[in-house]
Amino acid sequence: MADRTYIDWRFARSSGRRLSTAGPRLEANEMAEVVAELRDAAVRAHDPVAETAQLGTDGDLGPVRIVDRATWIDVNVVSLEGMLAPVVDKITAKRLAGPVSRAVTAKVSGGELGGLMAFMSSKVLGQYDIAPGGTPSLMLVAPNVVAVERELDVDPHDFRLWVCLHEETHRVQFTAVPWLREHVVSGARDLLVEMAPTPEEMAEHVGEMAKRLPELFREGSMGLTDLFATPEQRERMAQLTAVMSLLEGHADVVMDDVGPQVVPSVETIRARFGERRDGLGNVDRLLRRLMGLEAKMRQYKDGAAFVRSVQSKVGVEGFNAVWAEPVNLPTPAEIQRPQLWVERVHGSLFK
Repeated sequence: MADRTYIDWRFARSSGRRLSTAGPRLEANEMAEVVAELRDAAVRAHDPVAETAQLGTDGDLGPVRIVDRATWIDVNVVSLEGMLAPVVDKITAKRLAGPVSRAVTAKVSGGELGGLMAFMSSKVLGQYDIAPGGTPSLMLVAPNVVAVERELDVDPHDFRLWVCLHEETHRVQFTAVPWLREHVVSGARDLLVEMAPTPEEMAEHVGEMAKRLPELFREGSMGLTDLFATPEQRERMAQLTAVMSLLEGHADVVMDDVGPQVVPSVETIRARFGERRDGLGNVDRLLRRLMGLEAKMRQYKDGAAFVRSVQSKVGVEGFNAVWAEPVNLPTPAEIQRPQLWVERVHGSLFK
């Protein structure tokens, strides 16, 4: 097996922890109360989410983890290592550099990854970690939830449950559809391995990135990987994006449908949270575009529009055919034109 010193994963975790901030200051009893309420909110969210989505989740749902920013970094670095190990194998296969050079490169790469994780650790409210090679879990980042509920000046009890509705939908999706996790992991991993440069290609990629950097700032850019993809790889990236749009959009739709039933101040929360998304500063927006996060924000809108359009024609039960097998997942064209998916899966009766 190749030497995986291209990224120092331990240094990525330690540097991410060092660069991250703790978040809002809370007394020990206050934090204990937040942790307990988030854990309870995740449990309370399950039944209305599963019933609204009409997805059965018999069996073990996996753990709910209430974490701080440092722990979120630890978990995500481990998941990235599990996802990217084959990619690193390819990049380091020939070991062109000596051990000292490799060690320096590993520290630099680890530090860069740590910086990225530190930035992200202050943004994420919750996440369903599909944990390649590990145990999936639902994570809620307590200091971030508290920070945003204070920023928006909304009812904290309602906001915590509202956040859980979206994240619990992801846990229901992956629990109710056994093949989904491996489909997403293998699809992303295979594409990343294929796109990873060999050691000989690395210098050429760096030079090309410097020349084409302005392209990253245009509207619609997918991020750094978009610069080097072949047409066939772009098509596969688009298909993976369509799947992620489905997952995110479905979670938003379920959250919106359940919200009025269990979250009294949901309308206020929706309005203020939407304004917050739209009010990002220039630096924050730039970083999000570089990392492809602007595209993720569009996934919520595109996916939600697809889900609502399909459900209006064939109902929730008809929509749930999307989970039957991988071939039923929407294509990029179908995400934009839901009628195409309805006709392909349900036939011309629904034209």
